[in-house]
Amino acid sequence: MMLGNPRRAITAMAALALFTVPLPAAEARDRAASSSSIGTRDPEAIKTLERMHAYLASQQAFNVTIDSGYDVVQPWGQKIEFGEQRIVTLRRPDHLRVDASDRDGTVSTLVFEANRIVFFDSKNNTFGTSPRQGNLDQAIAYFTGELGMRLPMAGLLTTNAGDRAGWAHTIRSVGTATINGVPCDHVALSGDWEDVQVWVAQGAQPLPQRMVITYKRAEGQPQYWGQMRNWILNAAIPDTTFQFTPPAGALQVPIVPLLRQAQPPAAASSAAASAAGGRP
Repeated sequence: MMLGNPRRAITAMAALALFTVPLPAAEARDRAASSSSIGTRDPEAIKTLERMHAYLASQQAFNVTIDSGYDVVQPWGQKIEFGEQRIVTLRRPDHLRVDASDRDGTVSTLVFEANRIVFFDSKNNTFGTSPRQGNLDQAIAYFTGELGMRLPMAGLLTTNAGDRAGWAHTIRSVGTATINGVPCDHVALSGDWEDVQVWVAQGAQPLPQRMVITYKRAEGQPQYWGQMRNWILNAAIPDTTFQFTPPAGALQVPIVPLLRQAQPPAAASSAAASAAGGRP
């Protein structure tokens, strides 16, 4: 039997898979256990999230690589993991580029130019465009809202203030952990539909290092995870990075069906991912 293709979701909410992470130490386990009541919102955990968001919003330009995985629930009930690598390049106030490589070798490029959004899919050598207005925050809101498209970790790219974790009825400080050699504060959030974990670097640069989202009301409690590496801050990024030139023979098609065919299955309506930076 052929496996379900990650670019053709069985259902939007059955895109990711359950993943259990052991707590790093007895002290952390005890802390989590003592804060098990619904409605706990740990001030230190909230402070960690706020520091992360404020620091990212202050960066005028950055580049980061995100390795991610997501499981697709197959018709017979088994979860099969697929994944991708994304290189995200941002320059405020209005430019963004995302180069994605799926594990099957498919490559795609999403570019927020000065006055349009462009998406290119190498598999079929097709691209689509959509006009855009406003700064990067407004363009991302248009992309994920009006176009209804998925942009992993979208909230990490915006400067919007406010309680991004308002959806969570429980926010806990789990403890400390080391991700790729980086000491981190581990925060866990829980809402009605999703659970989110985020690991934030300690010290003067509170950058997110890892994120896990569990869709606990979806069949099989599926999961998305993303691990960040190679953060480059305040990089000098030339204008040409955000200029798309279609390759020879590329066919222009409507952007919305192209994006919907290309994007991995994910819970596009998820509010939980905004806790650590936006929908998955």
